[in-house]
Amino acid sequence: MSSTSEGSQPNILFVMADDHAANAIRTYGAHLSPVAPTDNIDRIAHEGVRVDNCLCTNAICTPSRASILTGQHSHHNDVRTLADDLDPDRRHVAHRLQDAGYRTGVVGKWHLGTEPQGFDYYNVLPNQGRYHDPLLKESGGEWQPGAEGGTEHEGYSADVITNQALEWLGRTDDRPFFLQCHFKAPHEPWEYPDRFADRLEDIRIPEPSTLFEDKSHRSSATRAHGSTLSAANDFRSMVEMLEEWDWPTGNIDTTGMSDVEATRTAYQRYLKDYLRTIMAIDENVGRLLEFLDEAGIADETLVVYTSDQGMFLGEHDYIDKRWFFEESARMPFLARYPDEIPPDSFVDDLVANIDFAPTFLDYAGIERPNSMDGWSIRDILKGQTLEEWRDSVYYRYWMHKAHHDVPAHYGLRTERYKLVFYYALPLDASGAIDEPTEPGWELYDLKRDPHELRNVYDDLSYERVRERLISKLDEKKRDLGDTDERYPELVARRDATR
Repeated sequence: MSSTSEGSQPNILFVMADDHAANAIRTYGAHLSPVAPTDNIDRIAHEGVRVDNCLCTNAICTPSRASILTGQHSHHNDVRTLADDLDPDRRHVAHRLQDAGYRTGVVGKWHLGTEPQGFDYYNVLPNQGRYHDPLLKESGGEWQPGAEGGTEHEGYSADVITNQALEWLGRTDDRPFFLQCHFKAPHEPWEYPDRFADRLEDIRIPEPSTLFEDKSHRSSATRAHGSTLSAANDFRSMVEMLEEWDWPTGNIDTTGMSDVEATRTAYQRYLKDYLRTIMAIDENVGRLLEFLDEAGIADETLVVYTSDQGMFLGEHDYIDKRWFFEESARMPFLARYPDEIPPDSFVDDLVANIDFAPTFLDYAGIERPNSMDGWSIRDILKGQTLEEWRDSVYYRYWMHKAHHDVPAHYGLRTERYKLVFYYALPLDASGAIDEPTEPGWELYDLKRDPHELRNVYDDLSYERVRERLISKLDEKKRDLGDTDERYPELVARRDATR
């Protein structure tokens, strides 16, 4: 544990949940704010900054985690899908902080396949890990890949992970620390600790306005339920899971209900289980903040809270993530560093997960390497307006149809617009399903249509906007070295749908 002096390297506590939607954090002011159990998480924003437009560049666990560590898009760090492992020889932010004198550690969810490198200490879950009595794989032993290995720890996963984090933080050391404390929750199957079983029992959870979206406005790539896609991530699948699976928190009986009634019943169950797991995260974030206070190092520690991507909580009739819709791609990002981040502040600049690593390096006084695609947001977090900053974020989901049948796609998000091309092909992506689906384009005006309920790609009044954004997308792909020429079948589909 170290206490830094003015002008020296701050400690960095990087707390990340799994699938924690910004809509389920009170400070973001969404429809779930009245029931969002996030007092301690909100405290980070009240004592620091809330970032409103932080986006994932590939909204799925393993690729996002790789981008966060490396500061690179998926096509540069070679972790494009859940089936890809992070190359253990690839240098990332922890290596560079370690070289600069930091004590580095990662506790909790890792989910990158290979043994953690660049960390003085690790104690990580095998793959997704268990909610109750989790296994943890600790540094110093023989690494076993994937879901293999680990020592059982009695208790609930969020509590156990925090216990391990606090134990490591409490070890005497003169160096500044960089700790990644990464929770399993609120990833499905949303098993909450017994102490929260009665919470929200008599509460009616507010529904999103898009729970019963009419998808007739969509392109053929995303419109159909049960035809071009099997819709395995729509709310019908949630109803079936809660009816038929051996669900850890019990099943629901929808006998005699209409589809609408069954959906609403499943939604209440889904959200209550989900929010109860977040109660455990929030409680343990409070424990971490309390440690910093009691150790007298809160003012010298950068605290960041985020999630590896967003999550659909019924919006668009969806569960899971993966899509480039806002609820999936948007990540919460809250940061506190009293020495320079103003309290109760917010920023709406376009930030991406590839910016996290350069930001941590900036706070440590380390120059950003040219291999990183992202940039430091340190000045943005301080409230400064940068003359040169990105005006768009590039997104690409590679894992065509796997698990939740989401078609492969790429696109661009600007301050006002979102353009998406669903090329709907597996190409050479690991784990993608070799079953092409219908391609299509979608364009949304987020100023007039923040919930993305009107695809205006074919609207003549948006023709100039569309062409400008397509040119901008092409330019972005060239700049990032992710052009389509090596995939002639993709180019043919793009030409045919333009």
